[in-house]
Amino acid sequence: MRRRDLFRMGGLAALGAATAACGVGGGAERAGRASLQFMYWGSAFEQKAVAAMLREFERRKPGVKVSALFTPDEYDVKLNTLVAGNRMPDVGYVPMAMSFRLGEQGKLLNLFPYLTKYPQLAGYLPDAYLWSGQDRLHGVATANEIELLWYSRSAIAEAGAETPPALAASAWTWDRLVENAHRLTVDQDGRHPDESGFDPRRIRRFGISCSLTYPPAWYGFLRSNGGDFADEAGRRCLLDAPEAIEVFQNLQDLIYEHRVAPGPGQLAATGDDVPGTSILLKTRRVAMVVDGHWSLLDMNESKVDYGIGVLPVYERPYTTAQVAGASAVFAGTKHVEEAVELFAFHIDPRHVDLYARGLWMPQERRYYEDQAAIDSWTRNDSHPPEFRTAVVDYARDHGVPAFGNRIRDMTVIGSDVLTPALQEIESGERPAAAILKEAAPKITAMLRGRHHTQGL
Repeated sequence: MRRRDLFRMGGLAALGAATAACGVGGGAERAGRASLQFMYWGSAFEQKAVAAMLREFERRKPGVKVSALFTPDEYDVKLNTLVAGNRMPDVGYVPMAMSFRLGEQGKLLNLFPYLTKYPQLAGYLPDAYLWSGQDRLHGVATANEIELLWYSRSAIAEAGAETPPALAASAWTWDRLVENAHRLTVDQDGRHPDESGFDPRRIRRFGISCSLTYPPAWYGFLRSNGGDFADEAGRRCLLDAPEAIEVFQNLQDLIYEHRVAPGPGQLAATGDDVPGTSILLKTRRVAMVVDGHWSLLDMNESKVDYGIGVLPVYERPYTTAQVAGASAVFAGTKHVEEAVELFAFHIDPRHVDLYARGLWMPQERRYYEDQAAIDSWTRNDSHPPEFRTAVVDYARDHGVPAFGNRIRDMTVIGSDVLTPALQEIESGERPAAAILKEAAPKITAMLRGRHHTQGL
């Protein structure tokens, strides 16, 4: 859940004296040596990996010094402050919605002219590119993260349930997901939801957990059922369409009709602090969880007996992709060439072990198409045998970019209308149809189209 919040907003904390000493960009540390600043958020492990990457960049570029501005809390607030004061870093992460605003304002360097000079930049997945206008490339999504069905192998074996498929062509139907979630759900006395005496207030293990309030978790289902958040022009909300209503009612029914998924507060030990997916599976509090690829790192670090499956399917298999923040070069940098080189370097799997360790998925197409390139980041102990079909092939053939990356003003739409509507569906107080038919017209009134897209 914390990682999800980082992808949505970023994070930030005091940057200390290093930030206070800076003007626009890093400036020059001494004559003949460029000094850059790299601003980013992340976990302690990500901090360590990024620090190693920056040291390697300095080793390869002896004329460049890079200062790391690790910012783990309130990232959007701090970055807005730096932008307002014209004290931006040279290169760094940018919350996705903010990247479009800053790109349109000319605060981020246009990378389009550099695509020919740096062929790596021209070889990314099409949905990775972030455009502010025709030939105006303000950044790329930092990683190609997708949503998956994680499960506890021991819970599956104990319940005699089916193992979630790792191949899109064999994906479960929704009904089959529910059937297996029933087998996996037990109360404190070992009863299943369809057995007499089952106590939904004392559930020892839930069969499935899928967030209703986190859009990437359900957007793949929406697309799979032939629906979408908005029409092609980004002017009309489609959440009141029958395809969308069916998806959200099914998610609500997991909690209140089938009683196989946790409702609000049922997983939190205290307050709203829900344990991460790796903890839920390791403790077998939940048997299956819909969550992002980035959970792989925690799974391995926590020694979880896990497996990876593809999401259930309605009509066609889909999963939400490009669930990430943006990476960009800031327009105020005094060392443009060095900054662009650092930008290309910092998301290159050859230089950053976040790919091989399981936190990130690459953006270059060759890492999904060329066998040697695929092996370079997946053929290790951090990636289970089913990873090739459940993640690499699945992302390449069935990934659709998160709609929050493409719809204008999603931050305001989300906070004012969408999130409250999703929370009400999650509460179970009213059917999904009634809530969505009220929310969709309000969202439509706020829609201002989609962000610019451009093919390469």
